[in-house]
Amino acid sequence: MSASRRSGTTDELGPDEPEHGTGTPVTDGAEPTAEADEPERDDSDLLAALLDGMDAALCAFDADGAVTHWNREAERILGWTATEAVGRHGFADWAVRAADAEEVEGRLMSAMHAPGRQVHEFALLTKDGGRVLVRTQSAAVRGPDGKPAGVYCAFSEVHAQIDLERSIALSEALLEDASWGVVLVDADLRPAVVNAHAARSLGIGRTAVLGRPLGELLTQGVEELESALTHVLAEGAPPAPAEIWVGVRTPDGEKRRCWRSGFLRLASPLAEEPVPLGVGWLFQDITEAKLSEQEAALLRFRTNQLHRAARAAAECENPAEAATVHLDFSLAGFADHAIVDRVTASPTADADAPVRLVRAAATPSGAPGPSHLTGHAGLPVRYPEGHPALQCVDRVGSVRANADTSTPEAAREWATARQWPPDTVHALCTVLRSRGRTLGVVTFLRGRGRTQFERTDAAYAEDVAARIAGALDLAELAEPE
Repeated sequence: MSASRRSGTTDELGPDEPEHGTGTPVTDGAEPTAEADEPERDDSDLLAALLDGMDAALCAFDADGAVTHWNREAERILGWTATEAVGRHGFADWAVRAADAEEVEGRLMSAMHAPGRQVHEFALLTKDGGRVLVRTQSAAVRGPDGKPAGVYCAFSEVHAQIDLERSIALSEALLEDASWGVVLVDADLRPAVVNAHAARSLGIGRTAVLGRPLGELLTQGVEELESALTHVLAEGAPPAPAEIWVGVRTPDGEKRRCWRSGFLRLASPLAEEPVPLGVGWLFQDITEAKLSEQEAALLRFRTNQLHRAARAAAECENPAEAATVHLDFSLAGFADHAIVDRVTASPTADADAPVRLVRAAATPSGAPGPSHLTGHAGLPVRYPEGHPALQCVDRVGSVRANADTSTPEAAREWATARQWPPDTVHALCTVLRSRGRTLGVVTFLRGRGRTQFERTDAAYAEDVAARIAGALDLAELAEPE
């Protein structure tokens, strides 16, 4: 650039006024000036400075695809200096693999004839042979005549962008498509984000869950779950998943479920020190598998008990004592009390006379201890009509009975009326048969806090009853006539 500075107004030269130097007119009261000798500055220097100051990698190509500009950020990312890059034709054989060169050049140069900016992603090669995935934005450069004169291209590494997109995609997949429950719990132990699977498992809508205490969502297992969440907030995630039994409200009533749960402590990545944001709680319903596992373990335990009882009973000289041994071994993990009643003949010859049951053995009521033999006097037990033990003899099969547990008084009256210990709420009566004859009834009793007898329990009780009946039959044969 050149510049000429003048002050005041210029007069024409007069005859008496000498010329100075090259004939430049002299202004009134001012020293003569000449065109400044300042060196001309190239606009390309200013452009290069601007490009080098950018945070993004920038390069430009002319209409033939030759590199015309290359800034410092491009040099930092790829390692090629401007001296090495400018003048090369495209990226072929130096910044792009030969197999990809044609495709990459086609993408970049297509921006010269396309409106707006073109966005592409591809891999470039570094000077040391590495590979960098970049995202480019390219657009056409117009000449003075408005025709395309080249392409400028801005590019940056996309590892951070891809990591962010992957994190977002993972979050959306967990919250929408995951086959396990995902709940983000805040520092107050209240759900902040819930996915669809977790909402279905809790039996409530996704928005209705948010912000509510866990005690309003679950009927059981709340204390254990809150304890786990508090531990994770304070000390971090446990080394292994936890299996938590919870009670869930459903339209059909409360149901117990077992959830295998994993926990992650969430902390802000922007703070210098970790600030707890809450806990990520992931769970999967394993109730069916857990119940099958428990049933298999229970079956193994009961089978072992039967074998142990058989070995112990074989050492008893008195067959009646062997019957109590079987009774004692059967109670472990099965029932709280047990009673054995034997059928005795009616003193009358009437075949339609009611069944008479005499107490043969029983476990202590209210205290632990082995079963003891009773009924030596032969006095019948005064069971009321319709008693489960009498029904069992009539049906020659098992009978289950349960108390009304709405109030403790009602349950106590129910048990007392049936001549069972007052804490009884569940009963299972199984007939004793040997050699085609009904010998009596064995009754297993469970107290408050225990579950009802199920079909699997009835099958085990029948195995125990068969062994007790065999021992009682031997004792009857051994009695003197």
